[in-house]
Amino acid sequence: MKRILLCAVIISASVCTAYAQEQKTTQQKEIDQKSYQAKQAQDWENLLKTELKLTDDQLTKIAVVNKDFSEKKEVILKDATLTDDAKKEKKMALKKEKEAKFTEILTVEQQAKYKELVEAKMKEVQKQEVPKQEAQKQEVPKQQ
Repeated sequence: MKRILLCAVIISASVCTAYAQEQKTTQQKEIDQKSYQAKQAQDWENLLKTELKLTDDQLTKIAVVNKDFSEKKEVILKDATLTDDAKKEKKMALKKEKEAKFTEILTVEQQAKYKELVEAKMKEVQKQEVPKQEAQKQEVPKQQ
């Protein structure tokens, strides 16, 4: 009887430890992803600052727009009542709103350069997405 109880305690402890490690790994991945996204955003902001030769006033206004955009995007992502398609649609509308505000802040020359930078960034993202999609196709086992 003591052996059975001892085995049950050991198994329970092992399961709890494994679950805790899994939770920590998931939380660490979320933290890593958020810090990566923050770094990407900072790099993009620095690129805009240098390439568009933004004034301090423009930088302040753009920072406000970006903060507002991020907050609204978080609300959309956390809204459990929305379907994935609805979230995507709302994010696209929000992005258009952000771009319109950027257009108001930037000069005509800066707008043209901004458009070029965005297009180059989109091409870069698409190039990165192709290998990811191919890797995912290889990971999915074929069912017959």
